[in-house]
Amino acid sequence: MLSCQYIQKGVLLTYPPYSINDLITSLKHSLSVALSHFPALAGRLQTDPTGHVHIVCNDAGVDFIQAKARHLSIPTILSPTHVPECFKGFFAMDKTLSYSGHSKPLVAVQVTELKDGIFIGCTVNHAVTDGTSFWNFFNTFAEICKGSKKISKSPDFSRNTMLNSPAVLKFPPGGPKVTFSGDEPLRERIFHFSRDAILKLKLRANNSNFRSNSAEIFGKLSNDSWKIVNGESNGKVDPLSLKNNKTAEISSFQSLCAQLWRSVTRARKLSPSKMTTFRMAVNCRHRLEPRLNPYYFGNAIQSIPTVALAGKLLSKDLSFGADLLHKNVVAHDDGTVRKGIADWEKEPRLFPLGNLDGASITMGSSPRFPMYDNDFGWGRPLAVRSGRANKFDGKISAFPGRDGNGSVDLEVVLSPDTMTGLESDDEFMQYVSEIV
Repeated sequence: MLSCQYIQKGVLLTYPPYSINDLITSLKHSLSVALSHFPALAGRLQTDPTGHVHIVCNDAGVDFIQAKARHLSIPTILSPTHVPECFKGFFAMDKTLSYSGHSKPLVAVQVTELKDGIFIGCTVNHAVTDGTSFWNFFNTFAEICKGSKKISKSPDFSRNTMLNSPAVLKFPPGGPKVTFSGDEPLRERIFHFSRDAILKLKLRANNSNFRSNSAEIFGKLSNDSWKIVNGESNGKVDPLSLKNNKTAEISSFQSLCAQLWRSVTRARKLSPSKMTTFRMAVNCRHRLEPRLNPYYFGNAIQSIPTVALAGKLLSKDLSFGADLLHKNVVAHDDGTVRKGIADWEKEPRLFPLGNLDGASITMGSSPRFPMYDNDFGWGRPLAVRSGRANKFDGKISAFPGRDGNGSVDLEVVLSPDTMTGLESDDEFMQYVSEIV
């Protein structure tokens, strides 16, 4: 992740019931207290004489920026169909590679005052944290600002795991370079999927797996809780045994990803013989045996690539792509995680982020992340948005819908022509609804 840019995520809030000066004072104090629970984030990266990269907890500090954009209002930045460029200016350390943590802060918080609201943008080094650790820190920051005297989710800094690798990653002179073009024209849009829409997708995806009454299946699906499945389906599942067979069904999120994979592939107008890739980031904390603490601090993710020929993906029904994704996720168990680490240690290399062949999709973030739990003391966020970091044609981020209850927002970044094609794809758009 040292060649990836810093994570940039933030929350849009209504204007607080007190002055901006009082808000800034409170946020600075709360950030300082939060960092006392996450001391690694106040440090710097250091490469020792053997080539190993460490975090030096030297309390070097973080950046805190106060900005003003009073010409912008909440309706003007949320109402456009495509995400406006102004959000990119709500984050610090734009286009900064994680390797730069050797000399730059590992965290930067920017508070931007709007005409009728506040945007709090948090930028964190991606080599130090993954999404789980990022949102635990952000939630802790908000929790303290709200007045909590004791944090609810203490980070675990233990390093007695195989993720603490002895391998040495060698860097070119001057450090790594970004692996994708940051100058290509892109369109960005938030697509909202209600719980009902996702359940319909799940029903379609599982249709060839479960030969039973649709009402029975839909009743089961209505109780879906976004659990990660473990195991494989034999294709013939007694619906009465589903509660005891969590490996049988394609999940809601896998169903949604499969639909996106199909529709983006169609919008790209690829040759039927072109191999397409859908890459998903997965949390390894619960996949390792013994399991890591759910709040293990660090970067504990791996990437799962699933491939299919464009022609086959589009000629088959939704269940084909969904089943491919499902089987790959199911197979990513303790053994697979350990093999991935062992393979990397044999040949240490930087993670190549981007869409080099024009036929790839990369799914990041998660609808499980508690993004809307960031209540700083005067209400839940109105929206979650990200900055410019790590965005390219085919980069997707999954957010929970603000209304909860299983709804999902997909932040989709595509080339202008592909975005136009996706927005004209009836199979995809029939599931999209307006964000309330």
